[in-house]
Amino acid sequence: MYPEQTLTQQIIGAAIEVHKAIGPGLLESAYQACLAQELRLRNVAFETEKPLPIMYKGAKLDCGYRLDFLIEGRVVVEIKSIETLLPIHEAQILTYLRLTQCKIGLLINFNVPVLKNGIKRIIL
Repeated sequence: MYPEQTLTQQIIGAAIEVHKAIGPGLLESAYQACLAQELRLRNVAFETEKPLPIMYKGAKLDCGYRLDFLIEGRVVVEIKSIETLLPIHEAQILTYLRLTQCKIGLLINFNVPVLKNGIKRIIL
């Protein structure tokens, strides 16, 4: 198994634990805080609300983009709490992957009865 696969399994396990504990229907910020705590408990290194500047014609521009999570500098995690994931959400994480040069991302929608139905693994 590749290290990225093991890491994404750890992240998904942490997200499932959060979902089991607090269920669907809360704000994204609640899931973000709880997932951060669960990752800390599992000793997984992460950054949250990491600024994501855009390089444009040689200039680094802060356009207000923030990654929900950058896990061990390799996996981008975008948290949602919405009725359904849409193509725009996949486009968002694909853009984040390109900007960070990460190869793998997880799009996690906590507003579902069973969390495995709210997880999309995106690979560049």
